[in-house]
Formats: sequence, structure tokens, C-alpha cells
Amino acid sequence: MDAFYTDHYTLPLPEGHRFPSAKYGLLRQAVQNLSSLHLKEARAATDTELLLAHDPIYIQRVIHGTLSPAEQREIGFPWSPAMLERSRRSVGATLAACDSALRDGIGLNMAGGTHHAYRDKGSGYCVFNDIVIAARVLQRQHARGYQVAVIDLDVHQGNGTASILKNDSSIYTLSLHGEKNFPFRKEPSDLDVGLPDGCGDEEYLEALTHALYIVESTFNFDFIIYLAGADPHEGDRLGRLKLTKAGMLARDKQVFDIAQKHNVPIAVTMAGGYGVDINTTVEVQVQTVMAALAAEVARKK
Repeated sequence: MDAFYTDHYTLPLPEGHRFPSAKYGLLRQAVQNLSSLHLKEARAATDTELLLAHDPIYIQRVIHGTLSPAEQREIGFPWSPAMLERSRRSVGATLAACDSALRDGIGLNMAGGTHHAYRDKGSGYCVFNDIVIAARVLQRQHARGYQVAVIDLDVHQGNGTASILKNDSSIYTLSLHGEKNFPFRKEPSDLDVGLPDGCGDEEYLEALTHALYIVESTFNFDFIIYLAGADPHEGDRLGRLKLTKAGMLARDKQVFDIAQKHNVPIAVTMAGGYGVDINTTVEVQVQTVMAALAAEVARKK
């Protein structure tokens, strides 16, 4: 299985910044010796690809570093050439993961899942929306009517994705998230499932089972993009849910089982993860990688 990384493009963040950028390199180190996983550097997304989701004026302002201080605060990162390059590469990694999934069944982006980026602004550590861009690139690679399901299991609602796709019936958005968590102004997805603070394994998995049933009963999808956020885990400092590692693994397996059941490719992004102990986040994400590898073996039988 191919897995695409961008962690060597580092963000020059001020000391004490809350974004755990080190998790990406730690994840790559943790899986680099898996013989069945092929780590590859991601290319940068082109301007033409970015335009599939974003306003051209916004793209130019990001490229030229003319975002206002307020806009940079909403994104959560100060502008820099490295921020621009990393953002392009993060999108490129999701595009590459989709290409890999088309070829092999499953593809991985070791980062990505930047679902808070709107058409004309960034937000919540997200500059460009890799999910929307990837879905629309996929559609341009295939015949008319190609349909993509976005299964967003980050603990935060995918507001940017939902906003961009609100009038696009060819891409289905499911968001299973903490109802009282960020963003505090939600955008309507095709299916939103808001969960209470403290939600544990049993309640979460029951809600996911029902949500996936609705998706597969109402939408004839050709491809799945999966945001496998680590932040529903009980050790996350921003998540406010109480899933155990076993619950997180059961979640991943449900999504991979849906892809196998319908014999459709699936691209995985790691999305959010803000563990009190960064190693806990990495452990959850390694578990997702291992679940993907197991799902690949099962698909080939």
C-alpha cells in the first residue's frame, strides 16, 4: 500500500503554539519499517487543482502572503512560504492517495483532512480543502456521474467541506462529530450526527453504524474519502469524547468494511489529533494504518 507524507515540510510556528506538528514525523517513523507500506513524498497541488474548491482571489492572497492578520489568526498559522508549500503538499498527498486507491483499492495520506477550509478563507489549521479538491479531481478523471462519499469522522464538524459542497449532489458529506465542539457555527452536511460530550465506544459505534446505513441506502457511491481523525479518542485534549483505542479500531474497521462490501476504492486522511500525550495520538493513527493494511489484505482474498 502507498502512503504519502509531507512532514519534512515543517511549519515555522512560534514557541508554545498548540498545533502538534511533530505528530506527522513521529507517525512516519512509527510505520517506516512496515514491509507492506510504501512511503512516498507527496507532490504539490497545482493552482488549477486548488481552483476546483477555492476562490481565485483567496488562492492568490495565500500564494503572495497578503492574508490579513485576522485571516491568519482564523487559520491558526502565521503566513510563510513554508506554510504555503506544506498546504499545497498536503492537498497533493490526498490526490496521490486517491490515485493509489484507484489502482490498489486503498491509499493513505499521512496527514490531510483539512475540512475547515472554506471556498474563500481558511480556518482551524486548514488552508486549502484537500477533500473537496480530491473529490472533484476524481470526478474529472471519470465519466459523468462519478459519485464520491466523504466519511468525516474527525471529532470536529467538517464545516468548510459542507459549505463548499452544499449545492453539489454528486459528493455526499457525512460528519460524525462532537455537537458542542468546534466549529461553533456548523454548516449543514448531507448527514450530520452530533454527539454529546463524554460519548463512549458503544454510543459512538451505534451512531456510526446507523449513519453508514443511511449513506449506503441513499447514495450510490463510486469512491470513499475517509477522514480518520484521532481526536475522538479519550486521550485527546480537544476532543471531549471518550472512545478507547479499541473503539477507534472498531470505527476504522466499520468504514473499511463498507468500502469492501461495495467494492469501491477508499482514500484515507489522518485529519485531527491533539493528544495530551502526543504519543497517544500517534498510537491511534498507527492503528488506523494497520487497519488499512489489514483491509487491503482482505480485499485481495
